[in-house]
Amino acid sequence: MASDEHEDEDKDGVRDEGEDEVTVGVASRAARQESSRSILQRVLSASVTVEQELVSSIGKGILVFAAVAPGDTEKDAESLAAKVLKMKLWDDESGGRWKKSVQDINGEVLCVSQFTLLASTKKGNKPDFHGALGGDEAKSLYSCFVRKIQEGHASERVKDGVFQAMMEVALVNDGPVTLEISTGLNPQKAAKGAKAIGAADAAIAAVDPAS
Repeated sequence: MASDEHEDEDKDGVRDEGEDEVTVGVASRAARQESSRSILQRVLSASVTVEQELVSSIGKGILVFAAVAPGDTEKDAESLAAKVLKMKLWDDESGGRWKKSVQDINGEVLCVSQFTLLASTKKGNKPDFHGALGGDEAKSLYSCFVRKIQEGHASERVKDGVFQAMMEVALVNDGPVTLEISTGLNPQKAAKGAKAIGAADAAIAAVDPAS
């Protein structure tokens, strides 16, 4: 629904109640189709503590914050894991910039689940987390993502936090170097979004046949 602070108005300055409900309530949900997303930070060290107990720690490598979106599949998890391992974040021995991946330097990887990466802040000041997948399905896909990284790298050099726990994450960012990667909007999500927007247009026409 529209916020109390901002209301849509027609050409005469009068808001159409039916149109407002449909476009904001349906079309905005279609536009909010998200994809798996990760934040990579090149670190000298990083660690995760839960309830004052050290859970995981790494030395030189990558700290990965990862979020899973509705509609994601194991293929998305595998694609994102491959990007993490192949991303060239380090210089080579001759000083060439952005030449080596975490695999090339035999670095470590610390994965941390963070659904807040998929928050929407388009309306108001309260983040909306409907773009993030939750529950057992999210845990399964996140675990798949971590497993794919372990399979593509030395498994003992890939660590994890605690899914859905309140974590304290400490890190020493090297550079700093921080970047975002995602799987992109897959065709299935795009089709669902287009279908929902089409339904919104039809509902608007029913409310106001002259539109």
